[in-house]
Amino acid sequence: MKNKTIFVACDTSNLEKIKKIFLQIRTNKLEIIPKFGLQFFYSKKGRKFLEKIKNDFWLDLKINDIPQTALSAVDSLKDLKRCKYITVHTSGGLQMLRSVKKKAKKINKNLKVLGVTILTSLNNKSLKEIGHTKNVKQLVLKQAALIKKSGCDGIVCSAQEALMVRKRYKNLLIITPGIRLPDDSSNDQLRIMTPKQAFKNRVSGIVIGRSLTKGNIKNNIKKLTDHLNK
Repeated sequence: MKNKTIFVACDTSNLEKIKKIFLQIRTNKLEIIPKFGLQFFYSKKGRKFLEKIKNDFWLDLKINDIPQTALSAVDSLKDLKRCKYITVHTSGGLQMLRSVKKKAKKINKNLKVLGVTILTSLNNKSLKEIGHTKNVKQLVLKQAALIKKSGCDGIVCSAQEALMVRKRYKNLLIITPGIRLPDDSSNDQLRIMTPKQAFKNRVSGIVIGRSLTKGNIKNNIKKLTDHLNK
């Protein structure tokens, strides 16, 4: 199962909890990479911790601004040597995506830029409330085309849209949040899927948080491994 990449969402500002997660997610059965979002990055000790980290990680900042500000934001991350993935909102437009990708390549040739599409906390009703006239699938396909055109490395979308994207863009990295183990609560996610279902939809990797980090992490890792082996 080493070809199945698991991104663990480290959604806390508590450094001790982060260290505990780091220790307990280690396994030789899966490729597991920690993902840090705004909560940890903005915390007092979070940024300093990421400067010294020895593991590859994903910095999920969902950058969304005018092109110059966006690329300047990426440039400010150049000291984070083990940062392997960063995210930008596709709604920032083609020029912003291109600017971020160009800057990322300059500061670290291994840094991959992922375009975030429709958040998994949204559905067709939510999009209509915002003012969109297209549904989730139509918008994700439109944004996938923009990501491909920009030269960015991959797309972040729900597993429900993944197979549709994969059929059109065979070499694009497809990372899917909104993943829950069977019988787990959906919490604030609306477009969810199990890990096994997601990988059947030909995703490159999945993001899983509370299903792994809440309670006994070692037991949760075993549950995930058993689930994928069924």
